[in-house]
Amino acid sequence: MSTLKDRMGDKVHHRNISTTTHSCENGDIIVEGELIDNRLVDTFDYQGEKTPPRMIHHLIVRLLINGQTFTIDDVEVDMPGIPREQCIETADSLDRIKGIRIVQGFTLKIKEMYLNGQGCAHLVELLLAMAPAAVQGFWTALSQKPIPKDLSSMAVSFLTDTCWVWRKEGPAICQLIEEIDKND
Repeated sequence: MSTLKDRMGDKVHHRNISTTTHSCENGDIIVEGELIDNRLVDTFDYQGEKTPPRMIHHLIVRLLINGQTFTIDDVEVDMPGIPREQCIETADSLDRIKGIRIVQGFTLKIKEMYLNGQGCAHLVELLLAMAPAAVQGFWTALSQKPIPKDLSSMAVSFLTDTCWVWRKEGPAICQLIEEIDKND
């Protein structure tokens, strides 16, 4: 029986999404996300014209996230590589996310906001990848020093049901609650 890996042919497309979190004043963070799409083979357009391999998208999003409320306070979009001139018209489409908190339900809310051509699908995809990375980056920035006790319950609410390991009433979340209670 062959595996999918055994069946793979030549690479034709590569998408890279990366995120980086930066500490900021007042306990805030700035999360920078970058999406790069590359076509790795010759392709043909609708008129039958051959196009060589090339970069299709290079998009950058920066979010300023309030460290107390986990609200998106500001957003910047750079589009150094776009396939069509009209794509630049969507650069300010993420302005609508200012004031939204990154909490459970964030993904669904964003998808609902940007249905039916309300912005750039690639910017939205990048934003959705950045949200969980923002949580990881926030806790990394915060844990450079002992975590204040008043933020411990926030940790529990952020982690609960984010994955199998942190499922409600699972061993990891129960252990975290036990450690928090022990330190009170």
